[in-house]
Amino acid sequence: MTFNANDPSGAGGLAADIAAMVSASCHVLPVLTAVLVGDTRRVQHQVAIDEETVEEQARCALEDMTVQAFKVGYAGNPENLGAIARVLSDYDGVPVIAYMPDLSWCEESELEDYLDACAGLLLPHTTVLVGNHSTLCRWLLPDWDEERAPNAREVARAAAQLGPPYTLVTGFNAPDLFLENHLATPETLLASSRYERFEASFSGAGETLSAALCALLGAEGELVDACAEAMTYLDRSLGAGFRPGMGRAVPDRLFWAHESEGQAGLGPEPGQPAADASHDLLTTLSSDATPH
Repeated sequence: MTFNANDPSGAGGLAADIAAMVSASCHVLPVLTAVLVGDTRRVQHQVAIDEETVEEQARCALEDMTVQAFKVGYAGNPENLGAIARVLSDYDGVPVIAYMPDLSWCEESELEDYLDACAGLLLPHTTVLVGNHSTLCRWLLPDWDEERAPNAREVARAAAQLGPPYTLVTGFNAPDLFLENHLATPETLLASSRYERFEASFSGAGETLSAALCALLGAEGELVDACAEAMTYLDRSLGAGFRPGMGRAVPDRLFWAHESEGQAGLGPEPGQPAADASHDLLTTLSSDATPH
């Protein structure tokens, strides 16, 4: 089950979740939390669904079907986070993947209230927190004053104080124009991936990764293995990405459905893939990283 907003551009939100989860052969239970108004360039504003409707959507589906994992994306407002938390509290033991998107388009006061609600209501139920390095650092470590940026374990330590035992931090800057993703606990780096930086700017990459991870955990996979597979899936989705409009590129989450057509890469024209987007992915797993 995924709680998320509808993004009419198809770059993120429920559309991204459904495509990524279906790619992992999952039946998706989508719960609408808000309606975004925007395109591939930016979100202009949003209209949140009322909390009673959010909770009713979830409970009605859950009374009929068995859930294997939850993903929580953008909930729309603090009240909806409360409704989601009430649902999650009745399913203790089911993995919860919480994804924190870039919400810089929100009004500052609304964003502060939303992040406070995430910390107090959602994170206590969260198994894995997923988010971009800069986004998580601004949220979880606002008083960081060292010259170097926080590493993955330090971000995970700040998150663990609020609940999640695991944190998947994306978008670390690495030497030679590489980016890295790290799955960590406060004590241990469990898994890492390194890939070449694309020239294009993507929308929906984090949604893709977190949805894939949720689906793979729902299939009762081990966390470290599921994370490695999800990062590989994201890498291939980005490699086959395209620009459907005038803004940012979008991952092709169904790349596997048309691989025989030889379509890969990013192109300058909307909807047209291009060559020269291939890159290397290095995934490393620690030998003692099996989660409990």
